[in-house]
Amino acid sequence: MTARVLIVDDIPTNVRLLEARLTAEYFEVRTASSGREALAICAEGQTDIVLLDVMMPEMDGFEVCERLKADANTAHIPVLMITALDQPSDRVKGLQVGADDFLTKPVDDVQLMARVKSLVRLK
Repeated sequence: MTARVLIVDDIPTNVRLLEARLTAEYFEVRTASSGREALAICAEGQTDIVLLDVMMPEMDGFEVCERLKADANTAHIPVLMITALDQPSDRVKGLQVGADDFLTKPVDDVQLMARVKSLVRLK
């Protein structure tokens, strides 16, 4: 299965880890280090799924997700939030702004791949 994955995280180490895992599974990976950059990339129409960090400067992942889901051109793109936040209220907020799924760091590889593949299939 090949799909275009956008990884959005302001910490380069996190991006490289996710990128290596996904590339090994033959996904085409793009990266963004900010919410604004992610929104611009998604607007190009070449993204099948977004892996989105929550805690970022300027614009957090909740706001990025909300903007993606509010735009008719990007609302169909599945969003998988990946964050260190582990409170039920954080998960609820993510789902309320339109996230399709939610994983807590550190991310288990098997869980990550299962969810990415599932969300891409649903799209």
